[in-house]
Amino acid sequence: MARTILEIALSLIILIGLAPLAEGLLRKLKAIVHSRQGPPVLQPYMDIAKLLVKEDLSTTDNWIWRMAPALCLGATMVLAVLTPLGGPPAFRMAGDVIVFIYFASLAAVAVILGGFASGNPYAYVGGSREMMMMLSVEPVMTVALAVGAIKAHALTFDGLMSSPAATSGSISMVVAGIAFLLALQAQAGKLPFDIAEADQEIMGGPFIERSGPGLALFRWAMHARLMIFTAVLVSVFVPWPIVENLGLSLVLTLAKMSIVLALVGVVDVVNPRLRIDQSMGYYARIVVFVSVGALALAIVGH
Repeated sequence: MARTILEIALSLIILIGLAPLAEGLLRKLKAIVHSRQGPPVLQPYMDIAKLLVKEDLSTTDNWIWRMAPALCLGATMVLAVLTPLGGPPAFRMAGDVIVFIYFASLAAVAVILGGFASGNPYAYVGGSREMMMMLSVEPVMTVALAVGAIKAHALTFDGLMSSPAATSGSISMVVAGIAFLLALQAQAGKLPFDIAEADQEIMGGPFIERSGPGLALFRWAMHARLMIFTAVLVSVFVPWPIVENLGLSLVLTLAKMSIVLALVGVVDVVNPRLRIDQSMGYYARIVVFVSVGALALAIVGH
């Protein structure tokens, strides 16, 4: 029991607590590419702290509006303890791939409902865009994880990571990993897929009416999503080198996550925002030609 509590605390510290730090490093990377000094690395922490102590102005008495930020961050925290970090997740057999997908969708649904409940037309547009992106990206992630489940003959992350068939670097797992990587940018809400928020177009989208603690919780959840999905990518689809020592495995996982986060940051810097129809078409092609291809290869044993 004590070990489980320690592992849960470690997962929350790394994936939730350090998420604003990762965002700060990505902002610094963007500034360097643009030849600017940029904000301090700890600026996301300062932004969240400032929002937490501000007055939470509300445009409506709708209970969905009030509950949406806590629901989003709460679902994200559950995702964190279901996420493998170089080893089995903190909850081990208590959660599996299906539960993970459910809570990932729940966090996105909280953003959508919060936008719809605000009564602002820009927030409604942002919520609609978030819904369309969710329907486009979630199938990619779902099929990619299904490939691992088929290879491992298990639905738990513990089973996926301990199965020789799933960690042997088969063609289907490589293709599924590529599909998951391509979905990561949209899951994190980074350019060219920050379509729902789109500050220059719809002024924050579903968050336009948010202020104070509500906005802080949403921001924190969005920062954490990038860390969580990056951890799943490197733990499930890039598990090498596989070491028995959990401490060393965690260090290697964090190093691989840093590489993926740097890649996400570079893509965020050098790409303009896509239109919603372009994004949906892009992920439709990934589902048809990449994800389904990986699934077919897994079914036939490759």
